[in-house]
Amino acid sequence: MSASDFEQVKIALDTALDDWSHMQKTTGDEGAEWAERFERHFYEMVDKLKVWYEGLEPKPASYEELEAMPEIEEIQEQLPGPLLLNFLTELEDIYDGVEKKSFD
Repeated sequence: MSASDFEQVKIALDTALDDWSHMQKTTGDEGAEWAERFERHFYEMVDKLKVWYEGLEPKPASYEELEAMPEIEEIQEQLPGPLLLNFLTELEDIYDGVEKKSFD
């Protein structure tokens, strides 16, 4: 496992959370732009999390073990409530090896 891989996750998370903060303070076209930025950066963070997870040796024996890892708990503590379910869904897909199709 590379520590720098998780640093990349944290940097991407910070960017997504900054976008989220701006999105909460804006409306109309400006709000829509921040929403698009947030979504893009959130999924970039998820992609970086997948790279980090794939580099883990040994991998967690269960999804619950993955969710209880200090790195994952650190992310969960920073996420606003509305984002937590999305994050956990993505985390479960990463654990299960689900490949996402991009609909850009």
